[in-house]
Amino acid sequence: MERRRTFRATDARLLSQVFFLALFCFVSWITWFSRLGGYPVSLFLEVDPLVAVATALSTRTVYRALGWSLLLIVPTIVLGRFFCNWVCPYGTLHQAMAWVFAKRRGRNPIDPNRYRPIFRAKYVLLAFLLVLAALGSLQIGLLDPLSLMFRTFTTTVAPAFDRIVTPGIEAGVVPDALRFAPGSKEDRLFQGSLLVGWVMLAFLLANLVIPRFFCRTLCPLGALLGVLARFALFRIDRDPHTCTNCDLCLRGCEGASDPHLLLRTSECFVCMNCIEDCPEGALSFRFLPPSESAVAGVETSRRRLVTGAMAALVTYPLLRTGLAVSDRTFSAAVIRPPGSPAEPEFLSRCIKCDQCIRVCPTNVLQPAVLEAGPEGLWTPVMNMRAGYCELNCTLCGHVCPTGAILPISIEEKLGLGRFRSQGPVKVGTAFVDKSRCLPFAMETPCVVCEEVCPTSPKAIGSYEETITRWDGRTVTLRKPFVRPELCIGCGICEHECPVVDQRAIYVTGVGETRSKARSLLLKG
Repeated sequence: MERRRTFRATDARLLSQVFFLALFCFVSWITWFSRLGGYPVSLFLEVDPLVAVATALSTRTVYRALGWSLLLIVPTIVLGRFFCNWVCPYGTLHQAMAWVFAKRRGRNPIDPNRYRPIFRAKYVLLAFLLVLAALGSLQIGLLDPLSLMFRTFTTTVAPAFDRIVTPGIEAGVVPDALRFAPGSKEDRLFQGSLLVGWVMLAFLLANLVIPRFFCRTLCPLGALLGVLARFALFRIDRDPHTCTNCDLCLRGCEGASDPHLLLRTSECFVCMNCIEDCPEGALSFRFLPPSESAVAGVETSRRRLVTGAMAALVTYPLLRTGLAVSDRTFSAAVIRPPGSPAEPEFLSRCIKCDQCIRVCPTNVLQPAVLEAGPEGLWTPVMNMRAGYCELNCTLCGHVCPTGAILPISIEEKLGLGRFRSQGPVKVGTAFVDKSRCLPFAMETPCVVCEEVCPTSPKAIGSYEETITRWDGRTVTLRKPFVRPELCIGCGICEHECPVVDQRAIYVTGVGETRSKARSLLLKG
């Protein structure tokens, strides 16, 4: 008689992983402009305790939305490091890749899942990143798995997917709803997308060497959850009298937590594979098992943690010696979105998740590569060649999970109603390059920048001048000029300028509202 298969804990885990990965993809899909619809698109990042802890250290405040992180901290203290193998979409991706690579012929399924000293590296990285945050430089987004996955999805996966489905849409065999940016006339392009994609690919290929290499070795969120998991009320427990030391429990162990010896609670992903792989039934998930059956605490020395902290102390002043942070020598190319605080505070809040970049309807927001210095890598900057800041849009501030871009209203952005006295939010100022401007340099009529200027009254004006041109024709030219007191730096003039290489009109960050030290106009 055939034995019926029962529903197991690993089946529940698989369903949970599929659900949260699908939820992540759905949230990423709807975040593109025209699909936002009030969904809590930042919830994944808001429940991330690493984001909450690091931003609290860097800003000395707790952004209210990050209170959701308690939803993860509390069950971690009860159940252990379950997030890594039940919820985390990045962990699910790595598990799938490790499973694929594990099918290579001749590979021993047990030895790759034994604990290795290199797995302690993530705790040193955690100490490094938290001390750096306490000094005011928030860099957790470089390795935080949720920030990393959102960034990769925004700048690499979504544009690549759109390029794949576009031929099918044009042929009428694929619905336009599959596009990430439905109805857009142009594909979205992002600077540095290849670098972001290669980082993700490198982490995935590392599973060839060690299964779930990133999760076990580098993940700072996993390290933080591992610290909390040492207090877990429930954990895997082994009965030494029943165990035959066959080591089969290691065959599917996701965390390499040594369930066949003394369980390393901080490394255990609560995947339950060991319980189901044990032929003797010697393993179980128990409430408050004997403390002597597990490794107490995080297995890394204080010297290593101090080394990580000292590395942060050395790194911080090197980061802050860059020209991009100083108000005196700031980079003209670093133009932050409206609602951003002054640059030092912005860098202490931005986790480089690039949600603001994904939600931007005009593609003006781009991940910084070199223009914002090493500390500003992958933070959002405005590139007016790629787009412009839409006047009636404040979406970037409403999806930012940490307050690096504050959620301002349209009235506040435009200086209307009760905000009239403070004026509109300025992100920069436009300048005319007369050596490239068609009326000035080429004696050719052009009024594009003046026509597209959206402010009222217009920040770009012109004066007429009648000349006899080089070909003998008499022409009347309207030569443009900028009224800096009216310019808000939206960049539509630069974006629409017909001089296609180096624009004849361009925007820099000078005169931005967020920094009085970068003011352009003298106050009389």
